[in-house]
Amino acid sequence: MELVVYNTQTRMKEKFEPLTPGLVKMYCCGPTVYGLLHVGNFRGAIFYNFLRNWLEKIGYKVNFVYNYTDVDDKIIARAHEEKIDAKEIAEKYIHEFQTDFQRLGLRKHDHNPRVTEHMDSIKGLVTTLVEKKKAYVVNGEVLYSIKAFAGYGKLSNRNPDDMKTGIRIEVDGKKHDPLDFALWKPSKPGEPAWESTWGPGRPGWHIECSAMIKSLLGDQIDIHGGGIDLVFPHHENEIAQSEGATGKPFVKYWIHNNMINFSGAKMSKSLGNIRTARSFMDEFNPEILKYMMMSVHYRSITDFGEHAIDQAIQGLARIYSALAMAESYLQETGVSPDPTFEKLTAEAWAKLTDALNDDFNTPEAFARVFEVVRTFNSQVRRGLKPTPAIAAKALSFRNFVVGFGKLMALFQNPARQFLVEIDDMLLKKKNLVRADIDALVAKRTEARVQKDFAKSDELRGKLTEMGISVSDTPQGSEWEVSK
Repeated sequence: MELVVYNTQTRMKEKFEPLTPGLVKMYCCGPTVYGLLHVGNFRGAIFYNFLRNWLEKIGYKVNFVYNYTDVDDKIIARAHEEKIDAKEIAEKYIHEFQTDFQRLGLRKHDHNPRVTEHMDSIKGLVTTLVEKKKAYVVNGEVLYSIKAFAGYGKLSNRNPDDMKTGIRIEVDGKKHDPLDFALWKPSKPGEPAWESTWGPGRPGWHIECSAMIKSLLGDQIDIHGGGIDLVFPHHENEIAQSEGATGKPFVKYWIHNNMINFSGAKMSKSLGNIRTARSFMDEFNPEILKYMMMSVHYRSITDFGEHAIDQAIQGLARIYSALAMAESYLQETGVSPDPTFEKLTAEAWAKLTDALNDDFNTPEAFARVFEVVRTFNSQVRRGLKPTPAIAAKALSFRNFVVGFGKLMALFQNPARQFLVEIDDMLLKKKNLVRADIDALVAKRTEARVQKDFAKSDELRGKLTEMGISVSDTPQGSEWEVSK
């Protein structure tokens, strides 16, 4: 099937047809760099990395822009708190974001513009809006007039009159309408400032993205992505600014990823359940973070509770265990893929392609992958004598899983090494030591050699109580942490 995407603005799935055939202009709102990003911030980074990869997989060329907001009240507040320059705060946390991004194995974007690099573009766009009477100036502040833009509210499906209920108009009366928002605001003493025709100041948050998009991608783009929390007011205001300035439709497809919960509770400072992506990766593993994001549909809430983490570990272990087995049979060179298994994986690719073309249905795609894993495990097991036929199936299986995983930056690690890392992580949680487990398994092997099956069973029972699974093969006994 052809690609269809859910458009937030129309609230329906639409056939994907870019403005220029074969080329996709795509912009996603990146981080405001004042601290380490929490796991929720990385849902967009992970999902839109996949989205770009999938568009390229099905034949499009993608120009992907992902920005850094390096001028913001939160950055200024952090700079005052740490008694250093706001620029230093921004530089520090751009570097920290890039460190986490690289650790996740995500591809670089085509452009990572910073607000501070686009001040001339921002001021130029604000000037255009003032000249077109979409904005007005009050005491050095430039405000956008929502009454001057007939389509205001079309993305969030909100009526401006309804939105004003309960809003108190500011006492100084500088706004013509309580929903009017700042395009340029005077800087206070001690804050970063740039010279402008309205006086020294800095841009409002919303105008920054409109200006960077116009500068790098033009007046109109195909995809604008971001978290669902940005629909209003940020993206709504972007539309008002960009369309108010150009008179052209700004974005063809608005795509928004949903939020994350922790054990059913929304992540928030008040609940004390904010979790940085770095701390999560340190405790668990980058693969677990990516798997948890991608195994749930991007428009659904992702849960990061203990049960969800356990399920992710189980899913990853099933796939990586099969990969490890496949790799163990691929010691010889010159092996060709198995024609029968190639047919099976081709059918699976066709099904998962349909799933991913249906608004990026990654859970359905993973279901098809697990079907292939089950088939491979039923045909290739530990302890079989290596043969060219088995190696051929192993090659076909590995190519399929690694090829699928590359779209999501998953399943690219050496399989056996990854399984050891996961087991070490689980052993640490259980306060167990690998050397102690090795010693118990060795004792059990010795008991089996001596045909002391009562002792062997006793030791297996002890290992089972510790949460350790043992598999006996002609090559010896292997163990793993039960998942």
